[in-house]
Amino acid sequence: MSEIYVNIQGRVGSDVEYRLAGQVPIASFRLGSNPRQFVRDKGWIDRPTTWFTVECWRSLAENVKDSLIKGQPVVVVGKLKTTEWHDSGGTLRSRTVLDASAIGHDLSRGTAVFSKRTSHSTGHSTSLEEEMRELSEYVDSQAEANPFPPHGADDSLPEASPLPHGTGKADPEEEATPRAA
Repeated sequence: MSEIYVNIQGRVGSDVEYRLAGQVPIASFRLGSNPRQFVRDKGWIDRPTTWFTVECWRSLAENVKDSLIKGQPVVVVGKLKTTEWHDSGGTLRSRTVLDASAIGHDLSRGTAVFSKRTSHSTGHSTSLEEEMRELSEYVDSQAEANPFPPHGADDSLPEASPLPHGTGKADPEEEATPRAA
């Protein structure tokens, strides 16, 4: 199975939500991308906005939390990731997010100043191996606390709170959408 890698240019459409899964930082935000089209008689026009939920992990999450503000132009590099589950009524649901590997301010629309984060400033593990060990310990502790979760439930990570609405524009993909089984 192939993974879908994308580069998306857009604007931060919500405040950054930050949380920890065990000791692993996670940040998420809404990204709105507005393609423009040249129409001979009208000039440049905005096409409908496409909305994405962007998720960031580990040091990228820390940097996003401290760097991005709603409305700023950014470029996001990552892969599309879809999660499927059955809700309490048995309906198959899905959610697709952009799992970011890099994010930066769009310098075609303004300037930025870069400052390197030192490993001491994060307060979190400095190596991937340590982060994975901490996440594994967290999952194990959750399994010990609830050894018999309901069939099909994945209680290994805390449930994410819903993301706030973006710029007030219509966003039909805000909630998970039902899919035919």
